[in-house]
Amino acid sequence: QNCKTFSNNLSLHFKTVLNIASKQTNLGFGLVALMTAGGEQIFSSVAFKCPCNDLNFLYGMVFLLVPALALLLLGYILSKKMWKLLTGLWYNRAKLCGWKNLAVTCMAFFQISSTALVAPSSWIAVALLNGNYYECAMSGINVSLYNQHVCRDVNTDLDCATKLHMFPCDKRHEEVLRILRSQSQILGWLVITSVMLSSLLIICLARCNSPISYQQLKFWMAYAQEESDLMDLYTNKHAKELAERNLKSFFNQTDPENVITPSNKDWEKISSLYKFSTKDHFYSTLHRYVETNLEDGRTDGRTDGRTD
Repeated sequence: QNCKTFSNNLSLHFKTVLNIASKQTNLGFGLVALMTAGGEQIFSSVAFKCPCNDLNFLYGMVFLLVPALALLLLGYILSKKMWKLLTGLWYNRAKLCGWKNLAVTCMAFFQISSTALVAPSSWIAVALLNGNYYECAMSGINVSLYNQHVCRDVNTDLDCATKLHMFPCDKRHEEVLRILRSQSQILGWLVITSVMLSSLLIICLARCNSPISYQQLKFWMAYAQEESDLMDLYTNKHAKELAERNLKSFFNQTDPENVITPSNKDWEKISSLYKFSTKDHFYSTLHRYVETNLEDGRTDGRTDGRTD
């Protein structure tokens, strides 16, 4: 029960941070990284106990990589854009035909992955800087050359190369553990530098190829966030009105009131992926739907609460 409660709380906090990240990208990424770092510190001090036997390598790698994989999957699961991309994809797979549609889909998945990778990369970087997982894993690696390299300057009565897996539980051999910890920290800083550099290059490349100016891009991002928040609000409100209408009609055995609900085709039009174009100046699929429907004067897409 406690594990279930902890899992639910972690999922809720992670989703909250992701929502912040969607509003303030830099601040949100920092909060995700900070929360992940705190979780790693707690996890390392409470749950991690190196077995100091032949399982060292597997045990250390599992603690280093599996939580990162779990955070990556959680990032995908909690991404609205991910489900907007996948929902109905098999049913409408013909839309993927053509290089243009495929390129838009791949670009959307790349953007989703960039956000989802923040937490797992933070976990790996902090775990390497801490050094506990790497220290345990590499002390159990069965590679003679590596073991001899680590033990080359060690003065001990024990056969260091063959007894290396025992060292994480025996703090008398701090000089060996210090070597392993230093290697781990070097890798940690390399991971951080690589992530920051790749992020900078990707952002620069995206901004250099932006068809709109900086201020208009800020407006577009602000509009997209406001539309998303209001869409959730309106969806919940309209769903509640329709549910109340149906329940009243059922229990009172009366004719249902007229509640206008968009048709399946209308929902499909506003649920597709959108790529900004300077030709029409629409900021979303909903914006395009509203403007084009007003221009055409069409109202045939509305229904009285029934789907097509």
